[in-house]
Amino acid sequence: MTTNFTIGWVLRASTTGFTVGCRVLQPNVPQFGDLVKVPLPNEKTYIFGLIHDVQVQDDPAVRQLILAGDMETEAILDQRENRLVPIEISVLVVGYQRGQEIIQGLPPQPPVSLDLLTMGDETDLRAFTQQLDYLRLVLNAPHVPADELLVANLRRAAAARPLETRRQFLLNAGRELARLLSFDLVRLDALLRRIKPED
Repeated sequence: MTTNFTIGWVLRASTTGFTVGCRVLQPNVPQFGDLVKVPLPNEKTYIFGLIHDVQVQDDPAVRQLILAGDMETEAILDQRENRLVPIEISVLVVGYQRGQEIIQGLPPQPPVSLDLLTMGDETDLRAFTQQLDYLRLVLNAPHVPADELLVANLRRAAAARPLETRRQFLLNAGRELARLLSFDLVRLDALLRRIKPED
């Protein structure tokens, strides 16, 4: 990953999640399953979340282009690069950091409107996923594609680690999932197959 950079600004928020508005998506960033964070003002506190949905909202200018039919490359590029394309990113809250301590759980308060959403870098991702308590939050989150989200996030967290530790990280994640999903073996099996370390 790259260094931290601003993705967008908080539109609405609750303790369990928030929605961010941004003008245009950078190529390949952010992606489904990425770890992102919001620094809270006047505190050394960050709220961590996982991107679980990206929506490109309805845009009247795009409708007009589609109805016109024959679209030229220049018109498409102009619409994507220069117009105000309404994009909303939905984030599931999975933890927070106060000073140097990372807590995997819901924060005492949500971010507020116009707080900045930034991309977590590889250091953030490795530090946050040292513990796996957040897996329960994701598995139990309503209205979120939890299994897909976990697979994307765990594979990304493994890739952010040195090659020699990736396998062990995924094995640890598999053990924690087995503990949490011992009552749902079908769901567990599907998850374990998808995060299985490559030999």
